[in-house]
Amino acid sequence: MHVPDGFINAPTSAATGVIAAGAVAVSLRGARRELDERTAPLAGLVAAFIFAVQMLNFPVAAGTSGHLLGGALAAILVGPYTGVLCVSVVLLMQGILFADGGLTALGVNITNMAIVTTVVAYALFRGLVKVLPRTRRSVTAASFVAALISVPAAALAFTLMYAVGGTTDVSIGKVATAMIGVHVLIGIGEAAITALTVGSVIAVRPDLVYGARGLTQKLKLRVNGELVDAPEAEPAPAPVAARTSHRKVWAAGLVASLVLAGFVSFYASASPDGLEKVAADHGIDKKAEEHAVAGSPLADYGVEDVDDARLSGGLAGVIGVGVTVVAGTGVFWAVRRRRTDDTSPSDTTSMTSV
Repeated sequence: MHVPDGFINAPTSAATGVIAAGAVAVSLRGARRELDERTAPLAGLVAAFIFAVQMLNFPVAAGTSGHLLGGALAAILVGPYTGVLCVSVVLLMQGILFADGGLTALGVNITNMAIVTTVVAYALFRGLVKVLPRTRRSVTAASFVAALISVPAAALAFTLMYAVGGTTDVSIGKVATAMIGVHVLIGIGEAAITALTVGSVIAVRPDLVYGARGLTQKLKLRVNGELVDAPEAEPAPAPVAARTSHRKVWAAGLVASLVLAGFVSFYASASPDGLEKVAADHGIDKKAEEHAVAGSPLADYGVEDVDDARLSGGLAGVIGVGVTVVAGTGVFWAVRRRRTDDTSPSDTTSMTSV
């Protein structure tokens, strides 16, 4: 659902740019509370994984394909604020290096694919987790439903933006029907990928899944005929095996991302994605503009001057994963360090003395 330049007019693009910038600023502050010794090392990896899986377009219907948006997955794994940043990093890398998603439409894309999907998915996920039994299967099921709904929600958001600032005169009713209809189907694929990924991480290290924290049932004691919460035990330090497992999860995730982007992506569907198909069918793309970095050596997910299509796409995918994991890790390391600086030993000493 990467919106190119020319679909949305300049005033609306500028307005969404302001919204996106504000949301990113809020997310940078919110991520300080989410990024701890568990989520900080994984956040950059989550961004790289989303980049890799977005290269795997899957067929949905009638010559149309879809791909992961990633907002639900990121929010559930590392937190909603960090999730917004993860998807934003991916969109920035794709727009600058791979000419995917217009640069003037970056605010539109961040609003649709990072903000709307994350907010809708995480709100629904938390609501479902509260009413479902406190089990790992419930987390996986809630992930499926949240991811499924987040995709047509993003499609609806794009339709509303187009109704306000579209550059062609088309029937908004027809656009809405087509966009939401095809993205419900794409949402099924998004839901399957999200639930499979979340379920896999939960099976190995449930403590690494942000959305699964606090799901342990509190122990009840009967006192004078009434049930009361038992005193909470002091948390035990993480064993060496758990810390080693953390590194194994990170390494396995990176390898999986490289394999998906570098090899499996060659077999992805070549059909246009949901937005491209709707745009072509309804004339939304009549005023589409060439990407500002269309001449990039990595444009269209291929390496310039590499004639072999399989090798060219694979190298571009590997480069994309590498750049995204480095950029994402750098951002989250800086945010994490800022949090540490805000809670300096001198502050702690002052509070103790008071």
